[in-house]
Amino acid sequence: MINAFIKEIEETISNSSIVVSSTIQKYISSTKEEAYVRGNLIFIDMSSLEFAIYILGKGKRIVFDKYRFQYMDSENSLVFRYDNARHYKNIPTFPNHKHLHDGKAISSAPPKFSEILEEITAIIAQSPK
Repeated sequence: MINAFIKEIEETISNSSIVVSSTIQKYISSTKEEAYVRGNLIFIDMSSLEFAIYILGKGKRIVFDKYRFQYMDSENSLVFRYDNARHYKNIPTFPNHKHLHDGKAISSAPPKFSEILEEITAIIAQSPK
């Protein structure tokens, strides 16, 4: 399960038309029941995504124990960040949430990697050229 999850991330990145460079590090336990994956992607507009995911294999499913997906514009300002840090206890999806560029945090389920790249693709497409 964990190897398939990591492979899906790698394929999503390699199939993306907006990624110009990527660095990924992965650490998989000897039991293959847990893994830590982190990376940095640079996009065609020089924005970037830093991510870190600590996952656990629970039978036939993957559990995001800890995660952070932080998207920054070309001037290194926050556009959004998904994470599950245990703050914002008033948010219905606690501990999962999304930080917005204006400092607000909103409800969010843990996103799929492909969904994050789709969101970034839409942001880049809307940016003035």
